[in-house]
Amino acid sequence: MPETGLILTLAGGLGAALIGGYLTQRLGLSPIVGYLMAGVVVGPYTPGYTADVHLAEQLAEVGVILLMFGVGLQFHLDELLAVRRVAIPGAVLQSLVATVLGAFAARGLGWDWPAAIVFGLSLSVASTVVLVRVLSDSRQLHTSTGHIAVGWLVVEDVFTVIVLVLLPALAGSPSPQTVAISLGVTILKVVGLGIVAAVIGSRVIPVILDHVAATRSRELFTLAVLALALGLAVSAAAVFGVSMALGAFLAGMIVGRSDYSLRAATDALPMRDAFAVLFFVSVGMLLRPATLLDQPVFVLAALLIVLVGKPVTAALVTWLMKYPLRTTLGVSVSLAQVGEFSFMLVTIGRSLDVVPPEALDVVVATAIISITLNPLAFKTIEPLTRRLGRLRVFREVLEPLDLGATSSLDPGGRAIVIGHGPTGRTVTRLLRENGISPTVVELNIDVVRQLREQGLSAVYGDASHTDTLISAGLPHASTLIVSGADTGSPNIIQCARSINPTAHIFVRSQYLRDVPPLRNAGAEQVFAGEGEVALAMTEAVLRRLGATPDQIDRERARVREELMPADRESA
Repeated sequence: MPETGLILTLAGGLGAALIGGYLTQRLGLSPIVGYLMAGVVVGPYTPGYTADVHLAEQLAEVGVILLMFGVGLQFHLDELLAVRRVAIPGAVLQSLVATVLGAFAARGLGWDWPAAIVFGLSLSVASTVVLVRVLSDSRQLHTSTGHIAVGWLVVEDVFTVIVLVLLPALAGSPSPQTVAISLGVTILKVVGLGIVAAVIGSRVIPVILDHVAATRSRELFTLAVLALALGLAVSAAAVFGVSMALGAFLAGMIVGRSDYSLRAATDALPMRDAFAVLFFVSVGMLLRPATLLDQPVFVLAALLIVLVGKPVTAALVTWLMKYPLRTTLGVSVSLAQVGEFSFMLVTIGRSLDVVPPEALDVVVATAIISITLNPLAFKTIEPLTRRLGRLRVFREVLEPLDLGATSSLDPGGRAIVIGHGPTGRTVTRLLRENGISPTVVELNIDVVRQLREQGLSAVYGDASHTDTLISAGLPHASTLIVSGADTGSPNIIQCARSINPTAHIFVRSQYLRDVPPLRNAGAEQVFAGEGEVALAMTEAVLRRLGATPDQIDRERARVREELMPADRESA
């Protein structure tokens, strides 16, 4: 039965991906390597269980749409403009070099020029997933190295999106006139889609999300984001004749410009990760290991382009622009890999009969090897920097090394306040009056908008998600205040500790029984409503009975010791 085939494909693919991802993670490698190898294991070209390739490809298409939606969601023009001086020319030059080298390598093996160019393009773009993961693990994502690398990749991603849209128009062997007409029509369609998305979508989608968010239902919000991503992708393909990937990218950009961008990334996109795994598994299923034995020279040439040609080009651009050596090495090494967009280009090229079947085999093999080596190569940056620093020629660029690796934010002057109820409002006011810059995290979009109108920093999102706390600035803050008596507070504390182990965390709870779990989760101090009421009533009663200030202080201390021994021990 078809249902049985779907369930078996899901179970087999995800199960193999879980095992492969776990093993590669334990080995210190990217889980993507495990997902690709899992696809090889359950694919039709290896013995044992074989998943349904057709079903896997259909599920992977959903993964592509959600991946592109995520890219659009995280595409911030301001961030790109901040590093445009190096990111735009660097990405263009690196893409051009990799494309030319890849095209000539394929042409040397007898491929025609369209196939050679598509193959070269597939080697020119790095993996967003791998780059962000490597930078995060190395604590470089929020440094100048991370900003430049991410901006660089955004330019590559946008360029690749354009290629994905135009690729169908270039399929076959059309005449120059036909190509020009097809490109013109395609560009008009893209422009039309962009206008519709900007004029209509930017007004309609935020209103829809406003109504859904007002229900305070996480399930409905997640459903709304997924429905918008898939719906706009399908509509773009049906109405404008462009790829669903572009429609998903534009949908992500629209949501990303709204106040719901962070919540969409934290609440809805975990679904993207599951389908993205199936995308990598489906790509691995298409790998024919026997083909690699027939063309080892081709694989080696592709690896040289990715591991040598691309990083050397990136290093040259950043070096000429006088960036520190550590930044130069970090940016160049982080881009020395290929991933999801490479697979998309070759897969679409193969479906259009532009590239031969062995192109995917070579790209997958190149991806597996480059993704495996990338985290290992990144670990060599520090020792390599110190060694090169002994050479006089590098000494000048080593002087400002730490300037790009540190934040301009003052940790002592920043605090994060979770919730903006009566307690949160009071704490926020006190912080501002004492020269501390608070950032409020709140799940009420109206409150967030009011705070921003007042000139306060406010983030809309769920504080139990790591991305929300990072966006609020917790890596650079010294204090976190959880002002709401929420059952999710332990999760918030654990996330906060993983991001900033040295932060001072103060938490409010409703009941005394909640104090030990909160302290075990990592809270420095917990203020229980029951305990504070008991202390206030004790003082009021004693004053009414005529007790002296010393008696009141003594009785308050005794009540605090009886009700909140943990606070006494930490004092």
